[in-house]
Amino acid sequence: MPEFIDVHSHVNFAAFEVDRDAVIKRALEAGVWMINVGTQKDTSQKAVELAEKYPDGVYACVGLHPIHSGKSFHDEQELGVGGKEFTSRSEQFNSTIYRTMAEHPKVVGIGECGLDFYRENQDSGFKIQEKIFHQQIELAVAVNKPLMLHVRNGSGRSAYREALSILSAYGGSASGGKSGLRGNFHFFAGSWDEAKEILDLGFTLSFTGVITFTRDYDEIVKNAPLDRILSETDCPYVAPAPHRGKRNEPAYVSAVVKKIAEIRREDFEVVKKQLVQNAVNFFGLKI
Repeated sequence: MPEFIDVHSHVNFAAFEVDRDAVIKRALEAGVWMINVGTQKDTSQKAVELAEKYPDGVYACVGLHPIHSGKSFHDEQELGVGGKEFTSRSEQFNSTIYRTMAEHPKVVGIGECGLDFYRENQDSGFKIQEKIFHQQIELAVAVNKPLMLHVRNGSGRSAYREALSILSAYGGSASGGKSGLRGNFHFFAGSWDEAKEILDLGFTLSFTGVITFTRDYDEIVKNAPLDRILSETDCPYVAPAPHRGKRNEPAYVSAVVKKIAEIRREDFEVVKKQLVQNAVNFFGLKI
């Protein structure tokens, strides 16, 4: 049994091009397992390749991030430099390609997918995001794997509530739906009211290193059922204290788990073991 599981990392991103294997080895030696999450076709394929390379402790999710449903800001940490100018290309969801990747035994989820209203300000953009979101939900149902959800509010709209409206139509794991759809809201940054609605529908929440340097989410971390919480880094972004300002990596997920225990005023060992078990159960990981 691992000591920790980082359920949402991006060691498949260009930010780790120089020392990717060293980063993974450092995590595994510290007892940290990881799930590398794709954001479009290329990074999804890279996540699968990494999962194949390491027999234990490295898994993948494959999917199309909502910001890549249209032209978006080019993030060099994600996609690298050169050839793509200042914007990343938009991608249509190719169900055949993603279905092939999704059926790989070390692919444990679909995503990250969902709705991102932070930068989008056109109804046409929202509609494209919704269409691709539906396609990935249908893929998750077809291959019986959970969703890794990226949801971010913006433009005066609650992306969380709009995502829940879409998901509930398919039947969440606690809603009595026949699909058995499961999903984790990664990097949760909504309100406690939104969190309660998510939990009521049977979905889970995961938290990043942000909770180590802001108190904005203490109420949610404290009040959410312990068996519905997961830990993540979202590396290379948002390194937790005391690593702020550095490139984040899976080994740092221990700081997130320690902070969850501190906020909840619960024993660290108890919280650590429960969060590992939560991830094992949710993603069906083989121990």
